[in-house]
This record gives sequence, C-alpha cells and structure tokens, in this order.
Amino acid sequence: MPEPIFRACDLTKVYGVGEVAVHALRGIDLALYPGEFVVILGPSGCGKSTLLNILGGLDVPSGGQVWYHGQELSKADDAALTRFRREHVGFVFQFYNLIPSLTARENVAIVTEIARDPMPPEEALALVGLGERLDHFPAQMSGGEQQRVAIARAIAKRPVVLLCDEPTGALDSATGVRVLQALEHVNATLGTTTVIITHNADIARMAHRVLTLGDGRVVGEARNAERIRAEALRW
Repeated sequence: MPEPIFRACDLTKVYGVGEVAVHALRGIDLALYPGEFVVILGPSGCGKSTLLNILGGLDVPSGGQVWYHGQELSKADDAALTRFRREHVGFVFQFYNLIPSLTARENVAIVTEIARDPMPPEEALALVGLGERLDHFPAQMSGGEQQRVAIARAIAKRPVVLLCDEPTGALDSATGVRVLQALEHVNATLGTTTVIITHNADIARMAHRVLTLGDGRVVGEARNAERIRAEALRW
C-alpha cells in the first residue's frame, strides 16, 4: 500500500461542556490513500460532517491527531490551515453557493485566479460535462448543472483531495446520479482522492471503500471489489 494521504489517530471532538457536552467524534482511527474514492455512510448526527470538516482544515479536533502527508493538522494554526485548504483541498457542499450574477465560466474562474497551478475554467467545466454551458448563468441551469459547476470550481485548482458533504442531498435521484457520475469521472481522470459523506447507502456502490460511522465511531469498513477490479482492467 502507498503512504496514506490522511491519517487520523484517536480523533475526538466535543462541543460544549459539562451536562450539555456533545461528543461528535469518539476516537476515530482512519487512513485515506492517494486516488481513493471513499464513501462515509451514517445517519444524521453520527459525526460525518465533523470528521470531514477536520480533514479539510475547517475545524480542529478536541483530542487525537490528524496528519496530511506528514503535516500534523491538529497542531496547525489558522494561517497554516488556510494555506492547507487553499493549496490542497477542494470542497463540494450540499448547496451550490454560486454567484448568481456570474456565468458558469466566471464562477469557476474565481478559484483559478487564486490557485497556484489552475486548470482553465473551460477544461474544468468540460470534465463535468458542461462544456456547452460556459456562458449560462445559474438561473438558466438546473440544480444538477449548478452542482456540477460547483464541482468544476472545486477541481479547477487541481486539489489533491476533494471533500464532498451530501453533494446530492438537494437533488432528485436521477439528477443526483449525474452528479455522482461527474465525481466518479473526476476521480478516475485526475486521480483526486475523493471523499463523500452521505446517509444514502446506494452511493456506496461507486466507492473503492466504504466507512460506516455510528455515534462518533467507525463501526464498519468494506471494500468494493467490483469497482477496484473494473479499474484494474481498464488500466
């Protein structure tokens, strides 16, 4: 096995104190590897979003350690976490957060203007199947298309890691499938380590590996042999 991109050891997160304390994470151990497509499953309130936020440098743990390529994020200050997010991580959230007055191309270009080695907005949009929608505004696009613009914006800075928080949560099932296919294509084409958190078990069929969370702990792990075998045959 290659060296992990992320490694977490006994990760905990507590919100509040005393009788009102909420234990969101209760000793998470995990490793994420280059190029993996990982789905993290679990019901609402099990700690999925908290874990994703800590991996992405949006939050810090209450205890334990998390490393990214040997850099201990759990000890990083705000400036270091900001650099980490800017240079290494792309985020896709449930809601698209596009600027209504900008076209698809312009929404993606916002990120390319601050990235070190960005891909052209046109290339990023083509990767998610929107090469013919470059100059359309969000109001002229469906929800699935807007989410694919958000994915293009996230990948345009060529992140090492793509973290997705319920990316199909606001979409109908058919539209959600197209968004997931776009994420799968990005993972296969760019080799971007991709992590999706969801409560939808059907999404797990697309993953190399599935982690199941319950009450702030990893309670299950499974590998998708069919997906791994199909990729090995393709290469």
